[in-house]
Amino acid sequence: MRTVTKVLVMAVMVACFAQTTLAQTADEIVEKYLSAIGGRATLAKIKSRHATGTASFSSPAGDLPATIEVFSVAPNKSRTLVKLDLSVAGMGTATIDQRFDGETGYAIDSLQGNRDITGNQLENLKNAVFPSPFLNYKERGATVELVRKEPLGGRDTFVLLLKPKAGSTLQCFIDAESSLIVKTIIVLNVPQVGDVQQTTEFLDYRDQDGIKIPFELRNSSPVQSYTIKLNKVEQNVELDPTMFSKPK
Repeated sequence: MRTVTKVLVMAVMVACFAQTTLAQTADEIVEKYLSAIGGRATLAKIKSRHATGTASFSSPAGDLPATIEVFSVAPNKSRTLVKLDLSVAGMGTATIDQRFDGETGYAIDSLQGNRDITGNQLENLKNAVFPSPFLNYKERGATVELVRKEPLGGRDTFVLLLKPKAGSTLQCFIDAESSLIVKTIIVLNVPQVGDVQQTTEFLDYRDQDGIKIPFELRNSSPVQSYTIKLNKVEQNVELDPTMFSKPK
């Protein structure tokens, strides 16, 4: 009888501990994440960023090496410049230059043609607030919901849903111990393809000017998989505002 009682007591204690662990709110997890990457005060000082690195894109002909530059200016201006080496496929170099000036987007694409960015892709660019979409999501009319706790790579993660007023919901996996984002999942509407689920893993966090930045990103989807490795990140650099706009 005493053994049964002890088992019951231990079960109740375990249950209470589990409830305590899960008792955190979505807002508390968001604040821990913001604190883990540097804190609100430090993040508020970051007005721009220029990151450079290398990338490897999967293709039927083999992996395609590339160089990549990412320019960001608060609150949400962005430009991503990719130069692909297509020599494996018997071709030269391809350039993909995606620009967003805060309102309109444009892509210079030597593979698929130049085009305006519209629809779901445009809304998602608007939602990509720099340096973090979690900083002022309530003011922008977005919501955050804690949906579950899930093991990932041998560690527990909190899964948050960041739901904007328009555009795709972002599913974020936040490490329960480090409070860093380790993975995101988003469903994108790709022209001529339809809805595509894109998964991004964030690795090799490094401190840069008091901000933790992932220097490696692994992106996978049914359409395209690639890995990005940054080699240099500069913050609060002077960037010409016109570089984010459609060329005249």
